[in-house]
Order: sequence, then C-alpha cells, then structure tokens
Amino acid sequence: MHIPLVDLKAQYESIQAEIDAAVRRVIVRSAYIGGEEVRSFEQEFAAYCGAKGCVGVGNGTDALYLTLRGLEIGPGAEVITVAHTFIATAEAVSSVGARPVFVDVCEGTMLMDPARLENAITPRTRAIIPVHLYGQPCQMDVISQIAEKHRLKVIEDAAQAHGARWRGRPTGSLGHVACFSFYPGKNLGAYGDAGAVVSQDEDLLLRIRMLANHGRLEKYTHAIEGVSSRLDGLQAAILRVKLQHLDQWNDARKRQAAFYSRALKDCGVELPIVRDEAETVWHLFVIRTPRRDHLQLALAKQGVTAGVHYPVPLHLQPAYQYLNLAKGALPVTERVASQVLSLPIYAELTEQQLIYVADTVRTWMENDGPLNGL
Repeated sequence: MHIPLVDLKAQYESIQAEIDAAVRRVIVRSAYIGGEEVRSFEQEFAAYCGAKGCVGVGNGTDALYLTLRGLEIGPGAEVITVAHTFIATAEAVSSVGARPVFVDVCEGTMLMDPARLENAITPRTRAIIPVHLYGQPCQMDVISQIAEKHRLKVIEDAAQAHGARWRGRPTGSLGHVACFSFYPGKNLGAYGDAGAVVSQDEDLLLRIRMLANHGRLEKYTHAIEGVSSRLDGLQAAILRVKLQHLDQWNDARKRQAAFYSRALKDCGVELPIVRDEAETVWHLFVIRTPRRDHLQLALAKQGVTAGVHYPVPLHLQPAYQYLNLAKGALPVTERVASQVLSLPIYAELTEQQLIYVADTVRTWMENDGPLNGL
C-alpha cells in the first residue's frame, strides 16, 4: 500500500466539477489580475476569520513581509518569534532589515513559550510573531497581554492554521494582524502560490494593499514604493470553492487525529498535546520519538510517506549564523527538531489507510526496530 503525506489529487477529484467551473468562469471573463473573484474571496475569507478586511497577496511569505512594511518595521528593529517554524517567518523579518529574535517553545505543544517573551524584549523590539504551528493556535491571550504591556504589535503567522480557534475565537482575529499562506498543501490551499493578510485595522490593510500593488491605488499614481504581490483571479476562484469545504475537511482531520491518538497510545511515541483552550485543525499530525529517522525509514519501506517539520531549527541554519546563537541556545526547540515526525493526514484519507499507518507505527515501535538493524 502506498500512502502519501498529502494527496492533492484525491482532494481535486472530490470537488472536480466545482473547481473546473470556477476556473472556466475566470477564463471566460479573462479577469486574471484582480477582478470579482479576488474581491469576493477577500470578503469571504475576512468574514471567515472574523476580521474587518482581507488583502490577497502572492504568497504567505509576502503576507508577512508586507505586513512588517505596513507597520513600518525595518532596520534597527527587533521582532520576536520562534526558531521551530519554516524559514519564511524569520525571512520576512530579515527582508525588511529587522533582526529576528528567537525564543524557545513549550515542550508539549511545540509552540511559542510566553514565559520566555519578557526576557527577550528590548527597547528595539517592535513586534511579536507567534506561529500557530501544525494547526494549533498559540496562547494568544497571554502573548497579547505581554505585547500590550510593552506596546508591541502582534502578527499572527497563521500559515498552518486556517479555521483554528483560541478560546472560541478564530485565527486571524487574535492579534493586530494575521498572515496566511495558501500553499497547495495547506488545509486551505491554492493551485500555486497565494497568501492573504487579515486585520481589524482597515488603514493598515489599505497600506498593505498599496505596497502589494507597486505602491498604488490608481493605475499610474504611486504614493509609495511597493512590490508586485497580488492574488490572481484563478487562485481566488479556486480558494472560494475550497473555502466552502474547509470546515468539513477540518472536521475530517479532527476525526483522523483522534483515531491516531487512540491507536498509538502507549506504544512509545509522544503524541501531540493540545491545550484545552485551543481548537486545532491538524494541518499536521506530529508524533515524537528519539528514533525518528529509523521510524521514518521503516514507514517508507512499508509505503507510508512521513515528513519532518522541521529538522533544523532556524537559529542553527547557515543563513542565521550571524545571530551568533550556538547549539544549546534553545534546548526545547533543538530536542523537538530531532524527534518530530509528521504522519499522513488529509480529509480524503480512508479508514483502511489510517489503520495501516497506525498499525505500521505501532508494530515497529513495539518490536524495537532499531535494535533489529532497521
């Protein structure tokens, strides 16, 4: 049996008629940049997030970059985030000339540890970027209280958390502004690169919209220097279709995660921990074991594709050696990075496939695979 980490073809086949109709609609109208599909998606996604507005952009990295520029965060500033995330989080900070400052994560959830925040704040700190990793929101009430005390902006990196909630409130409404990625493998994914910024601050959104469109609101009047980072009509139309199915897909992921948790209980792997206040959407189902690499290889031999998100923390990446953070600087982050393994999880995963994955993991762990030469 072959089970991929994610199966985008299966998703397409489940909504093919709707997707094909949406794509044809755009082609017939020839509205490829901007247009009704983009405007409608922005309105619909803002409403979904409980935000006043939304600006569609080229990708999730640009969403973070444009937000930082919109907040006028640049050279000399510091932005606090985590090293256990995809590089785009810190890359956006570096791209505006600011300095990323990394704090460690909580052992259980693998999310930003609010207890580490205040010690990381300096007179140069301008913002905090909590990352809602793997589909679980951070402890946003605590983080926001600290930010308010120090007059800092909170930028949600919600690239993996479409539809997640903290204390009943959706991601996208928990900070000053939130950034989303619609990379194809996300819970809400486009058929190419795409992203969005949502906020209650309409003035900020207007500035971000200008920055994303060459600093203009009118065709040949450029109020500021910007870039080209626009959500195109085809991607917006596809996302509009998928948004209607997102809650249903997220519910399926929740059922699958519950199955994995039951099936893998007491077999020797550490299971994901979700805080009581959080409603996760299980972008990834991440188990932990010191024997991660051996288990991943054993799964591959049985046809199961498992991933590692993420094997090298950002502070140990060659790109960030200039921060002078040696190994051991973020002990929890480093331990987590050496142990995490993502199992297949997506709405179209069948019960038979789920059972096969869980049985394969459990059998290998119980037989102590590495000691048998695997």
